[in-house]
Amino acid sequence: VQHLLDDYRNEVPYGVFFVHGRRFAGFHVRFRDISRGGLRIVTPRNKEMHAVESARQLQECYDLSFAQQLKNKDIAEGGSKAVCLVETEGFSGESRDHVIRKSLKAMVNSILDVITPNEKDPKLMVDHMKGAEEFIYFGPDEQVTPDHINWIVARAAQRGYPMPSAFMSSKPDAGINHKVYGVTSEGVAVFLDEALRATGVDTTKPFTIKITGGPDGDVAGNMLKILHREYGTNARVVGLADGSACVEDPDGLDWDEMLRLFHGALPLSEMNEATLGPNGKRHMADTPAGINMRNTMHNRVKADAFVPAGGRPATINDANWSKYLLPDGTPSSPLIVEGANLFLTPLARQELSKAGCVIVKDSSANKCGVICSSMEIIASMLLSKEEFLELKPVLVEDVLKVLRKHAESEAQLMFREYKANPAAPLTPVSQQISYAINRSTDSFAALLETLSQDEVRRLTPVIRKNLPKSLMDKAWDRFEERVPPAYIRFQLACILASQLVYSEGVSYATSISDEMLGKWLLRYLERSVDADTLARKIGGGDQLSTEERDLVAQILRRGGARTMIDHHIKE
Repeated sequence: VQHLLDDYRNEVPYGVFFVHGRRFAGFHVRFRDISRGGLRIVTPRNKEMHAVESARQLQECYDLSFAQQLKNKDIAEGGSKAVCLVETEGFSGESRDHVIRKSLKAMVNSILDVITPNEKDPKLMVDHMKGAEEFIYFGPDEQVTPDHINWIVARAAQRGYPMPSAFMSSKPDAGINHKVYGVTSEGVAVFLDEALRATGVDTTKPFTIKITGGPDGDVAGNMLKILHREYGTNARVVGLADGSACVEDPDGLDWDEMLRLFHGALPLSEMNEATLGPNGKRHMADTPAGINMRNTMHNRVKADAFVPAGGRPATINDANWSKYLLPDGTPSSPLIVEGANLFLTPLARQELSKAGCVIVKDSSANKCGVICSSMEIIASMLLSKEEFLELKPVLVEDVLKVLRKHAESEAQLMFREYKANPAAPLTPVSQQISYAINRSTDSFAALLETLSQDEVRRLTPVIRKNLPKSLMDKAWDRFEERVPPAYIRFQLACILASQLVYSEGVSYATSISDEMLGKWLLRYLERSVDADTLARKIGGGDQLSTEERDLVAQILRRGGARTMIDHHIKE
């Protein structure tokens, strides 16, 4: 994969699987030994499109997994992605579905062959891992259905994969379905809100937004629901596009109609055109002209913000980014919050930033989906299916609280950096945050490997404090028994690393040398416990000792002013 590396994507993967079958080819790329990421199925319409997708399949898989690595900074698993390219030309209806199912099953089975080898046939395996356990976790991506998910979990169990219920997330029953609960969109909405306020948009008054991905889509549909929930009619959707059509109305689309389509899981082709205003228009994507209007909506329509929440990777790319600009050279929307993965190429982000566009990168904006999947993996390790289903209503609400907290922590740091230097592009800040957290996680995880089991055990209460409360109340007593030691180390490390970077900033974390970083994080954890103890005593009105009063005074004198500025205290 060396030929894939460049200034933007400069890390060699930890491992790559290539699987080839009769009518499919599959890649799985991961950046850490313990990893998670989506499994997607790509089915080009004809041989020409299949040739195009085949030529870029490894690049797409690498790009998606690299973006996942940046995105997974808040969780124990590193980033990965799997892309299964299926040749379906000449098939339709049930026979086409059969080819897709057979190809997906063959790819999953082949990966299980490698990570759960049959000990009776050692000659069939060249084991570069030297017998080490491999922990790979999938999530559903494009065209992966609930039936596929159930089969994958059952097959992992049949093949002897450890904790098979954790092998695939977003299970229909004992899982947290991303679309049903809008987990990715909840995070996108937090970043959008922070970005709107930071760029001077008053959300207590009407503002405009355009979205790709229709009302029946996961991220786009739930964004519609959340926008209406949070802002009511102040949020005016002036452009919306999906696979079937696009609709545009400078006065804002009718909310009752948009929510009807969302709750009915209906595409824009099912929209009642009578709900459009006098300046509104729907363009059906059933003619070349209609397809062109649908494909250019995100460029043409003016709005305060653009949320790409659906569409193929590199829709805005190195060759066409200038079409996003208006005739006067300004962006058609001065703010982009990337709800979809890789909608913009790195160069397109760079050039649009130069043109004055504030861009919240995908690895930040839509990270809550992967955090939710990680929470589900942990729950699958700790709970039986019956326990999960019993706890699920409360657990989902607790998971959503964790997601919003993670999104808020990063969004606030990102826009603290932005306000300190508004002329600088925002995209590098997102990457710097990911690099700083991942570097800190790796350093602290390496240090934890040198500690005794008792020393690690004394630190693990940090995990309980940061995972969903209902899950920890139910199953903390079995955490050490059921969760692999390597997973515990990375869970503890990523929690502490993200707290360090979100609280203290990127420059603080990156200023510490590689040699000292792990030990520094251990000291930071100890001092954090001391600070929490003082805060609880002050908040509870407890009497402080003379030593404690002096310590509080020193903390306020040395860092209080900067903390008040950075975190908007007393503003």
